[in-house]
Amino acid sequence: MYESFFKLTGRPFENFGDDSYYPSESHQTAMLKMRYAIENRRSAIAVCGDSGIGKSMLIRLLAAQLPEAIAPLVTVVFPKLPGDQLLGYVTDKITRQCGPPDEPDRLTLHRLESFLDENVAADRHALVVVDEAHLLDSHEQLETLRLLLNLATGGGHAESALTLLLVGQSILLTQIEQNASLDERVSEKCLLRRFTPDQTASYVQHRLQQVGRQMPDVFTTAAVDRLHSRSLGIPRRINRLADLALMVAYADDAARVTEDHIEGVHRELATTP
Repeated sequence: MYESFFKLTGRPFENFGDDSYYPSESHQTAMLKMRYAIENRRSAIAVCGDSGIGKSMLIRLLAAQLPEAIAPLVTVVFPKLPGDQLLGYVTDKITRQCGPPDEPDRLTLHRLESFLDENVAADRHALVVVDEAHLLDSHEQLETLRLLLNLATGGGHAESALTLLLVGQSILLTQIEQNASLDERVSEKCLLRRFTPDQTASYVQHRLQQVGRQMPDVFTTAAVDRLHSRSLGIPRRINRLADLALMVAYADDAARVTEDHIEGVHRELATTP
C-alpha cells in the first residue's frame, strides 16, 4: 500500500526472504564457525541468540551453502519429546524410515548406527539441526543428545559421522555448560548479538536498498535512532516497527518517517493485548 507512495519496489521489512540478509559481524562470524565445524566433521556446535535475532534465516543460508557431501540434513522441531521418543524421532528423520511402534532403544540405536556406517562409506556426513534446543531442559533429553554423539564418534570412524547443530535462545549456552560430557563435545559456541546503533542504521539502509531507495530519502536520522532504542537492536522488532511506521507515515501523507511515527507505533504495539 505504501510502496508506490515512497517509490519502493517492494516491502523492505518483510521477515521472510533470504535476499534481504544483513551480514552483521556476529552473524558472519557464526556462519564461518558453523561451516568450519560442519565441513571438518566436528561433533557439535551451538548457535544462540534472542528471539527474532535471525537464527532461522542464518540456518537457511547455511544449508544453501553446504557441499553436497553434507547429507542428510535434517531438522528436529519437537525437542520437548521425552528422551526415548526423541531418540526414535531423530533416527526416523535421519534414516527417512519410521521405526516400529515401541521399538526398543537398542534396536533404534542399531538402525541409526547401520545408516551412519553406510553414510560414511559413501563419503557423506549427516547434519542434525535441533531448533529451539533451549527447550531441552531435562537431563534425560541432554543425555539422549550425548548418546547420539557417542554413537556418531564410535564404530571405528576417523571423524564424527554426524554434526549436531543446536540452535536456541541464549540460555542454551548455560544448559550446555552444566552438562560437562555434552559441553566437551561442542566445538564452537556462537552468540548472535543485538545490533549496535550503527548496525541498525546500516541494516535499515541495506533493507531499503533492496527495494530501490536510500535511507535518508525515507527515514529521518532521528527516526532511525528511535527505531534502534525501541527495537533494542533486534531485527524482527526493527522490521515490525519500521513496516508499521511506513504505513502511518503514508496515512499522514508525510514525506519521510519521523521519530514521532516510530514512537507512535511503538506505543500502540505496547498497549495491544
